[in-house]
Amino acid sequence: MQPFVNAILNGSAAVLLCLGLLAIKAGHRKLHERLMQVTFLVSTAFLANYLHYHFVTQRAAGATPFRVEGWLHTAYLVLLASHVILAMVNLPMVLRVLWFAHKERWREHRRLAKITFPIWLYVSITGVLVYLCLYVWNPPAPA
Repeated sequence: MQPFVNAILNGSAAVLLCLGLLAIKAGHRKLHERLMQVTFLVSTAFLANYLHYHFVTQRAAGATPFRVEGWLHTAYLVLLASHVILAMVNLPMVLRVLWFAHKERWREHRRLAKITFPIWLYVSITGVLVYLCLYVWNPPAPA
């Protein structure tokens, strides 16, 4: 159940990010601010759930392997590696962007947000894809 919740949270973050971008492009600064606050809360809930799952639940049950072979397995590993690496890079960037907004340092906020947004969106979307690979498209373990 926790991986499904994580996928929902990641998918929600992706939608909220896009809505936040649309809001600021339309000049709705307050709506943008609220959407980005909710996006951050959703992403924080994801991170808490993810860490609990991987350090508590999964430790007892073991990791779920991706059982597809060949080039699809390689593609999955590339997807997973890029997702994990960019997620680690993205967290301090998101915190910095939010700090700039809090301090009303708009020039720095905009400059860093232009880099942070596509990474955050990629991480959110690939989080859903990793879930689909492991829990929807993954063939069952041999009996």
